[in-house]
Amino acid sequence: AIGPPIRVSAEDGSTAASARTPARANPPPSRYLPRPFDTIAILVENKFGVLSRVAGLFSARGYNIESLSVGETLDPSVSRMTLVVRGDAFIIEQVIKQLHKLIDVIKVTDLSEEDHVEREMLLLKVNAEPASRAEILRIADIFRAKVVDVTPTTYTLEVTGEEGKIEAIIDLLRPFGIQEIVRTGKVAVARSPKNRVRKVAERLGKRPGGPPRPQPQG
Repeated sequence: AIGPPIRVSAEDGSTAASARTPARANPPPSRYLPRPFDTIAILVENKFGVLSRVAGLFSARGYNIESLSVGETLDPSVSRMTLVVRGDAFIIEQVIKQLHKLIDVIKVTDLSEEDHVEREMLLLKVNAEPASRAEILRIADIFRAKVVDVTPTTYTLEVTGEEGKIEAIIDLLRPFGIQEIVRTGKVAVARSPKNRVRKVAERLGKRPGGPPRPQPQG
């Protein structure tokens, strides 16, 4: 059947049928918008089986852990886990809430929602023919990489930095023939707030980076 004719307004060209079009749903909150990845720091008790229980919360929801780093803190009984996970922000938030419920979990921090510093280490073994050694060393010097092992045919480089730096040196050395790479995964720590210095200086009656504040005369 043919529907009713659509009337076109002479003023703006809009159709009368557009009034019957259902309104578009409100966009989701900004914290639920897709992100390239989430960096999550977890403090856990250093016990057997904790790692498998934490990883199981992500795998049960179909999300793969891109990288995972674990190490002791200043307290040997406490370990810090740094996970990088790609997935829907809403689901990640639900997983974080489930992590809080685990007995062995002490604290969970989503570093993607705050300013933080992150680093990754790469060990890369590349072919080093006599004709290409100078060029490889020049690239290593630009990226501040260290040569940690040398053989008659290969160089093994150690590189530390953000993901972009790691990917860039891999791309530059690929034409020489990369034999093997080993990546640690990311480690990250939140930046300290910058206003603490100002607050302490105000308590001491000083201006940050300047002379002491003059005191009122009684």
